Amino acid sequence: MTKHHTFIYDQEFELESGQSLPEFRLRYTTFGKLNEAKDNIIWVCHAFTGSSDFTDWWKGMFGPGMLYDPERHFVICANAIGGCYGSTGPLSVDPNKSRPYFHDFPSVTNRDIIRAFDKLRQHLGFEKLHTLIGCSMGGQQALEWAVLNPGLSEHLIVIGSNAKHSPWGIAFNESQRMAIEQDPTWQLYTAHAGMEGMKVARSIALISYRNYQTYDKTQYETDNTKTDDFKASSYQRYQGLKLANRFNAFTYWTLSKAMDSQNVGRGRDGVLEALATVKAKALFIGMSSDLLFPMQEQHFLTKNVPGAVFEPIHSDFGHDGFLLETEQLTDKIRAFYWRGLRENRRRKPAERLVTVGV
Repeated sequence: MTKHHTFIYDQEFELESGQSLPEFRLRYTTFGKLNEAKDNIIWVCHAFTGSSDFTDWWKGMFGPGMLYDPERHFVICANAIGGCYGSTGPLSVDPNKSRPYFHDFPSVTNRDIIRAFDKLRQHLGFEKLHTLIGCSMGGQQALEWAVLNPGLSEHLIVIGSNAKHSPWGIAFNESQRMAIEQDPTWQLYTAHAGMEGMKVARSIALISYRNYQTYDKTQYETDNTKTDDFKASSYQRYQGLKLANRFNAFTYWTLSKAMDSQNVGRGRDGVLEALATVKAKALFIGMSSDLLFPMQEQHFLTKNVPGAVFEPIHSDFGHDGFLLETEQLTDKIRAFYWRGLRENRRRKPAERLVTVGV
């Protein structure tokens, strides 16, 4: 059973841009039981349009008998600042102006988001995490956190992500923002500004999340008489409408910019120097057909994080494989944990080991 909470940070929070938030809120979700030793904490960083409710969007990973069992693990996920699921974002009220921020919401980076999460961690009194896990944009954040605080987590699991966002990924995001800009309502200070443009942006994003094989499998036409109204066409429109029912263009804009900001080497003498500081036992997972975060990015991470392990997920679903291939993910992650336990036994045969249900 998940529980939902709100953390309020009532002090000024400075951002990388030089701007600041007078305060912020984080909506976060917990699941499972925190043990007495507090050594069973699994912290999940959500993807771009995800929420703190990880059991909703990452089905098959959390529950009795699953990879993260509530009887053995305590799982936590916070919605990012800039979001629209209860954390401070563009539709939140600016306490200095007594109206929503809208276009005036400050720029945030993944590093800002992680620094906000760390305020929550300190508030909860968590000195150490068993596992820090994230996928896609959440993987970017998990990696940033492992660099920002190298001793925080025993394990780091990053799925379909990177150390520095690629020109390819930035180009996709910029094209989506250009679509929002073309919506005449985008200039308005209203909650629904840019909504039609965001639907188009989502349509563009889907092409990067999936691939040729995915569409050929799921949207292939069997009616040889058709000349219009194709499945792929209606699918694109449906997905845009579906997101519009739960998201807003301001958050889409803000978080896509935060994704573009990903560069763990910024201010740290470069990416290689930053990755070399990671102390957690690291697992990097890539999807074989991922167009947005291709496996070469996870190979790069594995090569440059000390002692890291790489595992491939074979999927026809592209980047979205991290959402759909949960059986493969479970097998790869369990093997990673057990490999670490075996190595510990060889190094410290007399020491009692706690498996935390892996």
